[in-house]
Amino acid sequence: MAEEGERELLDKAQKEFGLDWSDATLVYTGVGAINIIRSLQELDREAEVYNIGYAGSANFNLNSWIEVTEARLNHPNVKYAEPELPLETLSLSGTKKPVRAVCYTNTDFVLASDYRECVFDMELAFIAALGFKHLHSLKYVSDNLSLHAYHELTQGVE
Repeated sequence: MAEEGERELLDKAQKEFGLDWSDATLVYTGVGAINIIRSLQELDREAEVYNIGYAGSANFNLNSWIEVTEARLNHPNVKYAEPELPLETLSLSGTKKPVRAVCYTNTDFVLASDYRECVFDMELAFIAALGFKHLHSLKYVSDNLSLHAYHELTQGVE
């Protein structure tokens, strides 16, 4: 995603939730573990970090905002428990409040999942694993995980 599209998303979050980015240093990391590590490895672990990005969901409506409470890796074929990485809640001054949910991070696009009441991305668990003490996240639901089922349900009408 180009930085212009990401800036639009930041502006939308700022307007809807009263977030103030005036003193913030914006870092565009890109997607995936390697981009995250390269972009954030030198950042102070005590810094306030706000991850604002896009996510997919199996059941949250498109264009919904989700405040992430916890990040986990998504390994559907692994039988051991993945680490649960808690995030701090946001102090929002706007009247609109996002839904709170867990975010599962993947190394590839998720096309379908049995998990409900959550979102999927490709970076948040990697950011959390770097050990930031003050990590917050807002995700904007931009895609439905089961596009085939979605198009069957809507019969191709958006």
